[in-house]
Amino acid sequence: MPRAPATYKTYLALTKPGIVLGNLVSVTGAFLFASGGAVDWRQGALAAAGVSLVVASGCAVNNVIDRDIDRLMQRTRSRPMANGALAVPVALVYAALLLLAGLALLWAATQRLLPQALILCGYAVYTGLYSLRLKRSSVHGTLVGSIAGAMPPVVGYCVAHGGLDAAAVLLFAVFCLWQMPHSYAIAIFRAADYRAAAIPVLPLVRGHASAKRHMIAYMLAFLAAAPLLAALGAGRLYLLAAVVAGGGWLALGIAGLTARDDARWARQVFFLSIAVVTLLSAAMALRAA
Repeated sequence: MPRAPATYKTYLALTKPGIVLGNLVSVTGAFLFASGGAVDWRQGALAAAGVSLVVASGCAVNNVIDRDIDRLMQRTRSRPMANGALAVPVALVYAALLLLAGLALLWAATQRLLPQALILCGYAVYTGLYSLRLKRSSVHGTLVGSIAGAMPPVVGYCVAHGGLDAAAVLLFAVFCLWQMPHSYAIAIFRAADYRAAAIPVLPLVRGHASAKRHMIAYMLAFLAAAPLLAALGAGRLYLLAAVVAGGGWLALGIAGLTARDDARWARQVFFLSIAVVTLLSAAMALRAA
């Protein structure tokens, strides 16, 4: 395809800034949660920047891998790799530089290998197991992808805490559970795109009714798991936020069983899911105040 001139906006778009920003919120919330009242702001800034750069690198690699199917979907056909704005070697070099810079900042934040190992594990799952293999071949790709998406807050927690513990494991579970209804909602209201690209997401393969039941099950598990962080130090404000926000999200999920417009309902679930995870991240961060 003929290439349009690349600008700084081209390189920015390649990193999927919305995804980077979402991960920045969760990693910051988890870092402040683990810090309690003794926040090392320099360490937090280095960790947040490092994780953001690694996530940006993973998104760039994903754009390279998905350039063929991105051309088939309305919402992705203008991405830099799909429209030919960047050559593949250029994009991969850019992704490698982002990855190395992110890992260097994480090392500067902690001088420990655990945060780097965790973020690299998530990176490998996202770019390798998910993007290269399961996304195009299995309905379980979404579940595997959630592993990568749950890693940034765990890294933020470990940077401040110094290691893994029960709270870190629970954080991982909570963010994995959160991503499933969020992702299925996207697949429902973007069904035409997924169908055009032949991506076997559960709502298309097994139908909306099955997907809704799965979403409710994940929401119930989320509502059971998320409040437990309060007992591990997240505090009463977090507990209130988890119960109220999780309960409201579950109520909307149940309402989907009788929804007349699945696409409209799925958009509501999607936007509320963003509000839920943002609220919980903010509530756990306030523990540091």
